[in-house]
Amino acid sequence: MRECIILAGGFGTRLQSVVSDVPKCMAKVAGKPFLEYLFRYLENQKVDHVILSLGYMADLVVDWLENVRASYNFKISYVIEKKPLGTGGAIKLAFEKVSAQNAFVINGDTFFDVNMASLTEVFEQSQADILIALKPLSDFDRYGSVQLDDFMRIVQFEEKKYIKEGLINGGVYLISGNIFSKLSLPDNFSFEKDIMEAHLKDLYIYGSIQDNYFIDIGIPSDFEKANNDFKHGK
Repeated sequence: MRECIILAGGFGTRLQSVVSDVPKCMAKVAGKPFLEYLFRYLENQKVDHVILSLGYMADLVVDWLENVRASYNFKISYVIEKKPLGTGGAIKLAFEKVSAQNAFVINGDTFFDVNMASLTEVFEQSQADILIALKPLSDFDRYGSVQLDDFMRIVQFEEKKYIKEGLINGGVYLISGNIFSKLSLPDNFSFEKDIMEAHLKDLYIYGSIQDNYFIDIGIPSDFEKANNDFKHGK
């Protein structure tokens, strides 16, 4: 069974100048909620169950889900944060709805056209706790970069700085649910800082390079680019 959590509870502060009346995942991109593109992608990837982790303006997302639920061939569930839980707390809460041993996690404001079947194969072969889809980029300073060893295990997360060529964390994960029982964690925590960076040496965290279409609509310039890309079928 292929299950996927969508993190869709953020405030979207960087996008407030162009999208202020809906959560980021519901921002209209080429006339459709961004979430619709993510759903179609997950359908194409043969996902069986989608779990949305909601917070900010959750009622708008829930209303939309009730109207479109029948249009998709996967089961749709959701959880709602009563208070902000951070990315880690949001994933942990959503895992309560996961029935398999592991699940994909994607961001509600990012479209990364990865092949989930190939990621699953790498995850199983490497016996990873966490597998991250990595996107090669050039001439960037907006994202931190990721360093790998010869076996594709992640050995370092580097801070944001200008890089001529490198690999970034594309925000698509395949995660073993048992990491949350292994670690002592607060209710509110960062998946990136408090799990991946803090436990880089004692968890098996691997990367898989996926040089496919990638867009993060979190800032106005890329939101505009997404509108243009999706209008023309990216």
